[in-house]
Amino acid sequence: MYKPSQESLDKHAADVAAAAERGHLLGAARKAETALREAEARNAPVTELHRLAKELDAALTSAMQSAYAAQRAEIGPRGYEDRIFFRKGKAKPAVHALTAEAERLLTLRENHRMNHIPEVPRVPSF
Repeated sequence: MYKPSQESLDKHAADVAAAAERGHLLGAARKAETALREAEARNAPVTELHRLAKELDAALTSAMQSAYAAQRAEIGPRGYEDRIFFRKGKAKPAVHALTAEAERLLTLRENHRMNHIPEVPRVPSF
């Protein structure tokens, strides 16, 4: 019987711990998005919008990383060493759902980075 290495077991345990935080991180991303949209609605200064947009970017990044960790955790510790086992694991319906969620978060983050982070006007130094 195949026994995964200790390194794979450690990576799997870390991914399980990161995946457990997924709900909390998604909530933080929702809260950051709400704060940014409220600031946009009240025409907040560009520096505040920039700060809130950066906070949303960080929250989306954390949520995305947690979703990918959940995907790897669902595949199991053997998936870290055996690429064929990893590919077979990705074909399971539960992993499909986790992959779709992670890719959706990745798309949201990239769209936000490209289109919704305002530039802060530069102040000339004398």
